[in-house]
Amino acid sequence: MADPTAFYEPEEDELLSSLSVPVQSYNPDSNEDEYRRLQELEQHAYAQQQLMVAEQEQEQLQALEQVPEDVKRFLVLFHQAILENDLPTITTMYESGWNKLTQAHYSQTEWPEAELISPLVGNDQVFLTLYRELYFRHVYAKLQPTIDDRFQSYENICELFNYLLNSEGPVPLDLPIQWVWDMLDEFVYQFSSFASWRANPKNKNEEELEALSEAQHIWSCYSVLNVLYSLVQKSQINEQLKAEKQGNKTPEELQELAGEYGSKPLYRNLGYFSLICLLRVHVLLGDPTLALQTMEHVDLSGGAFLTRITACHVTTYYHVGCAYMALGRWPDAIKTFISVLIFFIRMKQYHTRSYQYGSITKQCERMYALLAICTTLSPGPSDESIMSIVKEHYADQLAVLQRGGDEALETFKDLFLSASPKYLNVNPPPYEDPTALESYLSNPPIDATQRHLDLFLSDVKAIKSVSNIRNLLKLYTSIDASKLVTFSQGENDNNEEEILQQLMVLKSASRTYAKPQHSETEREISLLDGERIVTNNLDFTIDGSMVHVEETTSHRRFAGFFIRNAEHAQRVFNTIKSSPLPIQRKPTSTTAPTTGGQDKNEPKKAGGAWQPKRARVAAQ
Repeated sequence: MADPTAFYEPEEDELLSSLSVPVQSYNPDSNEDEYRRLQELEQHAYAQQQLMVAEQEQEQLQALEQVPEDVKRFLVLFHQAILENDLPTITTMYESGWNKLTQAHYSQTEWPEAELISPLVGNDQVFLTLYRELYFRHVYAKLQPTIDDRFQSYENICELFNYLLNSEGPVPLDLPIQWVWDMLDEFVYQFSSFASWRANPKNKNEEELEALSEAQHIWSCYSVLNVLYSLVQKSQINEQLKAEKQGNKTPEELQELAGEYGSKPLYRNLGYFSLICLLRVHVLLGDPTLALQTMEHVDLSGGAFLTRITACHVTTYYHVGCAYMALGRWPDAIKTFISVLIFFIRMKQYHTRSYQYGSITKQCERMYALLAICTTLSPGPSDESIMSIVKEHYADQLAVLQRGGDEALETFKDLFLSASPKYLNVNPPPYEDPTALESYLSNPPIDATQRHLDLFLSDVKAIKSVSNIRNLLKLYTSIDASKLVTFSQGENDNNEEEILQQLMVLKSASRTYAKPQHSETEREISLLDGERIVTNNLDFTIDGSMVHVEETTSHRRFAGFFIRNAEHAQRVFNTIKSSPLPIQRKPTSTTAPTTGGQDKNEPKKAGGAWQPKRARVAAQ
């Protein structure tokens, strides 16, 4: 058998023996004392822990006492309504009660944290998640969110969507459509807000830089698109909308097509509004074609489902119009903007008390500015009432745009930056690599909005030089190219060949794709379908050096209108003239005759035609 002491040197054995703790002899009394001492330490630690918990509970109760009584009563009733799926009560408390209490108590401060009001709702995690969604929405709307608020709002909304998507079956929850839309709309807004904030590494402290380097997945583009597409797929909303548009399915077949989740109102509304949020996200990411493809099965007519919520209606048409502008389809953008602006003017008086009225009004103001751009680049017939508002708000800018020149480019730039969406950079700065971040700061990439502005201005510059020629052609039915050279000498020293080239540029710039104007087939046409049309309000042909101009705008004929109404007025006049005069009937007296009246034996005067009072007095 091997000697175990052979593994150690003698010097090491001595060292180990000198450092070793001497083994004490077994003493039952000392072991019992040690055991008792350990028990006392554990009891003391447990007592300290319980004391800390009690102090925390006491502090929580004291903080809860600071919450106004009407707020606590509101939260208890709100929780009860959600437990019972009482949709009318939930709608009233969400749209009215929450906003009133916010204005009364929390207009400049945060609502109580979810952990604080947890005892009021029995620690119901579903309600607390919904409450946190409202809490962070209030922070974004009224206050300045910190980096912790941005991270926690993302984690909370992910927890809510995981609960809705990853449950074993449809969750027993029913929310009003206004809340569902606001939830998804706020989800996209917080994503765009975080992306814009994250894209600028300047003015960030060390704590924020470290947090951003460790949390690359927070509010990432992939996670946002994943949530929206998962809601669309879970609800089978595209299949439902397609079948409803075809109109050849029975209600039972539609319910079977929707599936277990899509047949529930909550999941159907989530899927429907996710399509609109995907439209918005793809526009912000700079993909207008995919944005319009997302809305392939969504009905945009006057009776569509999205028109039930004004904010959803305005947002949808705004981003559809911006997608058309990015594709250069100016007539479709004009038609989209005008249709929703007419709707908003008619419904404006019913939304003045809505908490979203301010944001809706700002978005409509942006569309007026975009209309000024579109109608300048593609002049043609449009709604006179809307254009009068555009001229009222942007009269000076329209005059500059129509004159052309370098000053017009600056006006185009200002209007585009103020009215277009705030486009997002897909890739965030490299916060995880300090060296790459320094290089990023020294040579930052072009901002996404600036890239879209450069693309837009390149189209404007292509037709900038021909705007003056277009204005000249409006004055003539035929003109020689040499005269156009003479009239345009004030700006550039052009010759006849250059004028003809500019005419061809104007001809090319006056053609684009637009949806066909066939009302009977409009519902069957997708947003990307179109045909080649002339966008200018005049057309011309070149025969040698002679330019023949023909106006393409069809003006309303007023002659027939006045003739028909004049004939109608004449017929009414003849009818009145040939009618007999009305005869006044003598009223029958119901009172007893007086003694001072007319004698009974005196013959009564025969009733005649009506006489004026002056004649009757003279006769008496």
